[in-house]
Amino acid sequence: MATAELVHEPRARSMAEGSPGPIGRDPNTRHFARVGWGFSSPAFGVIAAFTIFPIIFAVVLSFQNVNVTGSGFGLQGFTTANYHAMLTAGLWHHALWFTTIYTVVTVACELVLGTVFALVLERLTKGRGMMMALLLIPWSLITVISAELWSYIYNPTYGVLGEIWHVITGASPPNLLGYPLDATIALMFADIWKTTPFVAIIVLAGLVMIPTELFEAAEVDGATGWKTFWKVTVPLLRPTIGIAVLFRVLQAFGLFDLPYVLTGGGPGTSTQSLAMLGYNTMFTDINFGPGAAVAVSTAVIVLVMCLVFLRAFKQQVGKETISA
Repeated sequence: MATAELVHEPRARSMAEGSPGPIGRDPNTRHFARVGWGFSSPAFGVIAAFTIFPIIFAVVLSFQNVNVTGSGFGLQGFTTANYHAMLTAGLWHHALWFTTIYTVVTVACELVLGTVFALVLERLTKGRGMMMALLLIPWSLITVISAELWSYIYNPTYGVLGEIWHVITGASPPNLLGYPLDATIALMFADIWKTTPFVAIIVLAGLVMIPTELFEAAEVDGATGWKTFWKVTVPLLRPTIGIAVLFRVLQAFGLFDLPYVLTGGGPGTSTQSLAMLGYNTMFTDINFGPGAAVAVSTAVIVLVMCLVFLRAFKQQVGKETISA
């Protein structure tokens, strides 16, 4: 009985003192919740109008037989022919293959180079701010402007790269954007140049969060710099690297503006990504149904990759252990 009195005494005292009850029944809490929803509703409206509605409309359009006329287009019933045409089209398979290879190569190179730059910046004692500002210049450029810049560099007639090639070899500069493999490598190089600073800044943020005592302890134990990097730095950077890879994979898989400006998807369709294929199908070939199917398939692939990366990232959190 005494125990029960001790257990219920704080609750009885709080009720006697007039303390608020459950959060859901507090009038002040409900008032602040309504105010919060009121301030957030314009943002939710914009998101619904420009993000959620286009996604839903694209999904509906992909399952419709779309009839295009001079006055617009009409929906003539449910069909799965759009997805059948997409899955059996060689252009879709090639665009999927190109986008996948492009994503893997660029993200891997950006991760390695970004980590190297982050390690250099982390060890700078003077001029780190200036170096970070210079490093962020490529990332700050709009992709369309960056693509135009690289188109001038790659131009075989008056481009800087062609002039350097002529000075070194004495031969006429090659047309890098005129051959499938060369154009793909040129695209990858331009993307790596632009987005490596983004990865470097994220990795640098993870590096400065690692306690210096761990490196001092490794040095006392006689570990070399290379062993310290693999046994101490890399395990503690796994969550940060996971975030960088997640952002870059999602961005790279939605590739559109860089090849659209730099190569136009060519030569032929060798550098045509999934996003470009959907755009060309809808607005160049005027096939809204198959074009919507390409867009939805790309979104589904990106969503699946996002869920896989988030699951892997969740498993890594809390497991940043240092190897022996």
